[in-house]
Amino acid sequence: MWYLVLKTLISAIIIVAVSEISKKSSLLGAILASLPLVSYLGMIWLYIDTNSKAKVSSLSTSVFWMVIPSLSLFLVLPKLLKTEMNFYVALFLSTVIMVIIYFIILYVLHRAGIKI
Repeated sequence: MWYLVLKTLISAIIIVAVSEISKKSSLLGAILASLPLVSYLGMIWLYIDTNSKAKVSSLSTSVFWMVIPSLSLFLVLPKLLKTEMNFYVALFLSTVIMVIIYFIILYVLHRAGIKI
């Protein structure tokens, strides 16, 4: 139980740190947010929980392929916000586009014989 609380606390601290640092410097906030901290922590927690290098390797490979569609959010959201679109609408539409691209990437990887 304490282990789960510790994992949650560390993860929450990172999210709050990004938010607070971004108030002072968008560059520093962006650097912290762009670090693969969630992936890094996820791999650590997975290894601690399973002691399986194969599972960590599989997760790492899957993360690599899933980063590609996630980048679309960071391209589409600023474009929509520059049109004076409501923030929440722009975030929602950017997310929908990102999810569509996830499915496209999964389809393309499947067709190419790449298993993730």
